[in-house]
Amino acid sequence: MDAITRRWHDAAGNWKPDANWIQVETIDAHTAGEPLRIIVAGYPNILGKTILQQREFVRANLDTYRQLLMLEPRGHADMYGCLIVPPNTDDADFGVLFLHHAGYSSMCGHGIIAVTKTAIDVGLVDATEPKTTIHIDSPAGRIVASADVHQRRAGSVTFDNVASFVVELDASVNVPSWGEIRFDLAFGGAYYAYVDAGQLGIDLIPAHVGDLIQAGRDIKRAVADNFVIDHPLHAELSFLYGIIFIGPAQQPGRHSRHVCIFADGQVDRSPTGTGVSGRAAIEYAGGRLPIGQEIVVESILGTTFTVEVARTTQMGEFAGVIPRVGGKAFLTGRHWFFVDPADPLKRGFSLR
Repeated sequence: MDAITRRWHDAAGNWKPDANWIQVETIDAHTAGEPLRIIVAGYPNILGKTILQQREFVRANLDTYRQLLMLEPRGHADMYGCLIVPPNTDDADFGVLFLHHAGYSSMCGHGIIAVTKTAIDVGLVDATEPKTTIHIDSPAGRIVASADVHQRRAGSVTFDNVASFVVELDASVNVPSWGEIRFDLAFGGAYYAYVDAGQLGIDLIPAHVGDLIQAGRDIKRAVADNFVIDHPLHAELSFLYGIIFIGPAQQPGRHSRHVCIFADGQVDRSPTGTGVSGRAAIEYAGGRLPIGQEIVVESILGTTFTVEVARTTQMGEFAGVIPRVGGKAFLTGRHWFFVDPADPLKRGFSLR
């Protein structure tokens, strides 16, 4: 290290923000290309006896923190985060709240994979070879995740998701500028409308991401305006989270390709864990996916998740399935964020 670099290194290492500045610490990771910013310190106390109550408290009282961590200049239009909270069941390892550019999620598959990998690698939970199992409380319910472990490091992660079920098969809606669009509606931890991208004439590749965002926004608005979404147990989950465009896989041996446009035009880089869960429910209902048969779903980047139906279940009036989703995550950095009270953009901003 040369002299000037050494001086910068030492000065930066010794510098500390003023005591009255907001300071937040995170560990960042990605799953199949989709980011996850895991918030480990800096939030004020969160009230609420259940995960759903905690989520509502955070939304009502601490949303400034979401904005400053998800929006620019610390985040971006497609940023995703995870806030660690106490569990609301005795045998869970921890609870999670998922947040993003536009608000809060009920469940997040890529987030479960990344937070499981991180919890094992940093030593939060005891690593047991060859597999380590973690119990996580999420707003959508209990998640059980298992990781392949070698030399105290997690490799592939699978998790059994919450009950997933089909609401509508082969429904249609009129979308201004697109005409009649056919779709399936299913829940996989969140509600999605599944649309064959062939109807739109848009290939599911990065070059067409702008067209996919616009189409996703348009279709989501039309479905939400014309179809009642009512979760059988939790009213807080009764909303359309996103649109999943389906197309053919681009590599042999894979089942299909997903591109999820969720929240307010946010693009999932992964195949979407809750999205492949709802898709498993659709394929099972159509007689195309037997219990225990694994399929591989691509993302817009060509990264993959596996999914299978582990078993069947019942969710209120709906016959459902328990999907088992698999993927890999990788740690990307540790961050120490701070907020200067004099900064006019301290709450963050967004250009999209």
